[in-house]
Amino acid sequence: MMKQWISQHRQALSLVLDKMRRTRAATAMMLAVIGVALSLPAGLYLLLDNVSQLAGDVERDPQISLFLTMNVSEQRVDSLKKSLQAHPMLKEVQFVDRDAAWSDLKQKAGLEDAGGLEKNPLPDAFIVHSKSNEPAAVEQLQQELQTLEGVEHAQLDAAWVKRLYSLLQIARQAVLLLAALLGFALLAVIGNTIRLQILTQREEIEVSQLIGATDAFIRRPFLYAGTLHGLGGGVAAWLLLVAAVALFNHSIADLATLYGSDFRLHLLDLQATLMFLGASACLGWAGSYLAVSRFLATIVSR
Repeated sequence: MMKQWISQHRQALSLVLDKMRRTRAATAMMLAVIGVALSLPAGLYLLLDNVSQLAGDVERDPQISLFLTMNVSEQRVDSLKKSLQAHPMLKEVQFVDRDAAWSDLKQKAGLEDAGGLEKNPLPDAFIVHSKSNEPAAVEQLQQELQTLEGVEHAQLDAAWVKRLYSLLQIARQAVLLLAALLGFALLAVIGNTIRLQILTQREEIEVSQLIGATDAFIRRPFLYAGTLHGLGGGVAAWLLLVAAVALFNHSIADLATLYGSDFRLHLLDLQATLMFLGASACLGWAGSYLAVSRFLATIVSR
C-alpha cells in the first residue's frame, strides 16, 4: 500500500516537472512574477532587520545617571557600588567622582580662571546601563534605583528609546500588513494559473472521474504544480534579495568607511530563509487547493 502511494506521488510529480520543462518560458515568467511579489515584504523585513542591527551597533543601551547626595559617605558609595554591580538588571556600572567631573567640566568650559565657581557644585554619580531595552522595564528600573539610600536623583532619558521602539513596531506592522495583502494576491495569481491548467485538462478529469478516480488523485498533480510554483517563486525572490544586497553593499561600504564602521547589509539567516521558502510553498499549495476544490465542486453540483 505504501509503495503504491509513493508511486502515485512520484508519477504526479514527474508529470508536473515534465510539463514545466515543456513550458519553460511561461513557467519562468510566472516564477518571476511571484518572486517580485514575494521580494517586497521580504526586502522590507530584511531592511528592518538591518536597521535594528545598525541601531544596536550604535550604543543604544538605556543609560541611567544616579546622582548621589552631597554628604554621602565613602562607605555608602562603596556599598552602593557593590549593590549595583550585583543587580541582575544592570550590565555596566561606572562611578564618576565629583572632583574628577568638576575638573573635566572646568577644562571643557574654560572655567579654570573663573573666580566665582571655586566650590565644586557637582555630586558623586554612577552611570549604569540596563540589560533590557524595553521602555517599561527601563522606567521600572529607574524608579527602583531612585529609592536606593544615598541616591538623590535617578535621571533617565528614555524618550529616544520609546521613539525607536515605536518606529520599529510600526515598521513591523506595516511589513506584516503588506505580506498579508501580497499573500492574498499570490493566492489569486497561483489559483488562476492552476485554474487555467485545469480547464485545459477538463475532459481528462471528467473521464478520470467516470472510471473511478478520487478527488485526491485528481488534486495531486495540481497541488504539486502549485507548490512548485510557490517554492520556485520563493527562490526567485531570494535571488533578487541576494542581488540587491550585493549591489547596495558596494555603496554602503564606501559610506561606512567614512564613519569608521564596517557595517554591511546581511541576508536572512538559514532559519528565516527556510521559513520564507516554506511559506511561499504553502501559499502555492493553498492557491492550488482552492482552485481545484472549486472546480470539483462545480462538477459535483451539476
